[in-house]
Amino acid sequence: MPVTNVAHDIDSRTLTITAEFAAPPSRLWQVYADPRQLEKIWGPPTYPATVVDHDFTPGGRVTYYMTSPEGEKFGGYWQIESLDEPHGFVFDDGFADENLAPVDSLPVSKNSYRFDEKDGQTVATYVSSYASAEDLQKVLDMGVVEGASGAINQIDHLLAA
Repeated sequence: MPVTNVAHDIDSRTLTITAEFAAPPSRLWQVYADPRQLEKIWGPPTYPATVVDHDFTPGGRVTYYMTSPEGEKFGGYWQIESLDEPHGFVFDDGFADENLAPVDSLPVSKNSYRFDEKDGQTVATYVSSYASAEDLQKVLDMGVVEGASGAINQIDHLLAA
């Protein structure tokens, strides 16, 4: 499994996941830059994603929904802050309603995804920061660790294809 470490810190309001992949950073970058590849790994294995809009540029927006095994749809969005191809990107990740409009009552995380080359592989560091300890605790209670770890662990299969 690619995920090698998961840590959350209520005091600093962060969740950090580290993973290792047998591919260069440029290949991992492509997974996020291509909406069809992103669909294969964004969301837990039983909640596949459908990317509706994919403006993967600074200031751009990515909208998506995940579909539960029962057919329920759960929307989300990214607001892209900056890109450093192929080394990573920074974005806000929020929950969205059925029309993919932001849901203000749910937490938004500031995310920094970093892809560093090490011995021909990529060490990926995923850091999510929240505005408050309560926001972090809310997503922890919603299963973000299990969901994000499951999603990241799907990347190996995609890279091998």
